[in-house]
Amino acid sequence: MKTWMLAAVLFATPWATFAQTASVTLHGKTFSTEFATTDAQREHGLMARDHMDADHSMLFIFADDAPRAFWMKNTLIPLDILYFDSARKLVAMQLNAQPCKSDPCAIYPSGNLPARYVLELNAGTAAQLQLKQGDELTITGTPAAPQ
Repeated sequence: MKTWMLAAVLFATPWATFAQTASVTLHGKTFSTEFATTDAQREHGLMARDHMDADHSMLFIFADDAPRAFWMKNTLIPLDILYFDSARKLVAMQLNAQPCKSDPCAIYPSGNLPARYVLELNAGTAAQLQLKQGDELTITGTPAAPQ
């Protein structure tokens, strides 16, 4: 019985990792993504990373629609910050947001436009994809419920 339980644990861990593989697609381009659904995950974001692969992203998911504002404190790579509403339609963009190592850091808002999802990509990606308001974000994978 103990051997069976050990085998179940050993095989469950890789499957759980595989099952949580997540991606987003925008204009036909797919990016692997990390979900940020808790306050702690959203607060930390991409801080202290000195590189992000060109095909990677971070998706911040909120429980409600509201105007959002992001900053780049302790973020070391320039980013495009894209704001999406509850229908996953692009409502605002802050392009080429620059790293900031000390206060005061610039604030990058969605304006007064409500957003439920915020996607961070390497700076310049939105221009390469020729994104425009109304573009739809497709999300693959199941994040934990936003908190």
